[in-house]
Amino acid sequence: MTPAIELNHVSKVYRKYSGRHFATLKSALLQRSILRDLRPGEAFPALTDVSFAVPKGSTFGVVGRNGSGKSTALKLVAGISKPTSGSVIVEGRISALIELGAGFHPEISGRENVFINGIMLGLTKREIQNRFDDIVEFAELRDFIDAPVKTYSSGMYMRLGFAVAINVDPDVLLIDEVLAVGDEGFTHKCLDKFGEFRRRGKTILLVTHSLPLVERFCDEAIWLDGGRALAHGDPKRVIDAYLTEVEEGEGRHLAATTAKAVETAVTETAPANMFEAVEGRWGSREVEITGVTLVDRDGQPSFVFHAGDPMSITLAVRAATPVDDFAFGIGVFNADGVCCFGTNTEIDALQSEQLSGDGEVTFAIDSLDLVEGTYKLDAAVHKRDGVPYDYHRLLYTFRVKSRTHDVGVYSPRHRWRFSPNVRFKP
Repeated sequence: MTPAIELNHVSKVYRKYSGRHFATLKSALLQRSILRDLRPGEAFPALTDVSFAVPKGSTFGVVGRNGSGKSTALKLVAGISKPTSGSVIVEGRISALIELGAGFHPEISGRENVFINGIMLGLTKREIQNRFDDIVEFAELRDFIDAPVKTYSSGMYMRLGFAVAINVDPDVLLIDEVLAVGDEGFTHKCLDKFGEFRRRGKTILLVTHSLPLVERFCDEAIWLDGGRALAHGDPKRVIDAYLTEVEEGEGRHLAATTAKAVETAVTETAPANMFEAVEGRWGSREVEITGVTLVDRDGQPSFVFHAGDPMSITLAVRAATPVDDFAFGIGVFNADGVCCFGTNTEIDALQSEQLSGDGEVTFAIDSLDLVEGTYKLDAAVHKRDGVPYDYHRLLYTFRVKSRTHDVGVYSPRHRWRFSPNVRFKP
């Protein structure tokens, strides 16, 4: 079967222009600088040797981070841009939901803009007249269709552009992040329309950050990064590979953030209200926390975890001289500084006996029952009455990933583990 869309070893290179900026054309000519100032500088490859084919009647997803080349690929398929090398072949009429309402004129009415935009998309005037009521009904703009477009809100403007493009009845539909054009009800209408297109055997090329949308609608997917194709095939496999790389990148960023926070944390005294989030470190240092490691289910240091997975927090501690009055504490805060959970060995009825030299303390959470988001960690060693030896306040950042988007707080099941030289009374 002939593909509806085919990219063969496609590369797209943009050039950055460097040099001085001239105030006027006359001054540039007098200074004989116009050619020098417009000389091509550094080349920027938006796509490099990308190949894929989209069978007729299938839905194909393109995923990747911002700047990965997704929109460039879509514009090449739409004919808005031409490849630097390679070939792009498209069979059938195209409707591109890329820059919705790009051809709208703000001074004239929505009605007039529907006709102008429809003609730009290849419809005849009669075809537009036959579909006009459906367009207006879909855009939910019947009361505003004769008002100048400049009076529309951004959502109204985008909805009208979407409604025109979707009613062209194309063979190939190109979609670039256009589902945020209205409220939840309008989004469902858009999804229903995509479903209808699929049932009618239309070809859809979808660029989106919504990974559940790709899993739900797409027959195949491709992952672009830095303008190159890193994975191609089954949507679930492609998305899993993409999410793994994203998590590794987040982990590297959080590791650097945490290292900088620990290195620069200097606070002379504790805040008056311990429930007020103030980043820092304080205490007498008679007992010191020399390191904090977050460990994932595979026993590896990590800063990114999945909801429901186990997580361990290991404190490396040092007592210059033996002490018998001590307690270890852990606190978890959300990104807004709200305390989600906190406990210590005193609360857990562990009565200290002796701590000397170097040791390890591990706080183990059987199930990390947190909603998706970024969290901060307190780690502390203090006397049983709360007087701090070494308090690390919000110095450790970790992220919880989840396919569900719950709300609320959590209370994890947990246990303590200690090295042999950290003892508590039975």
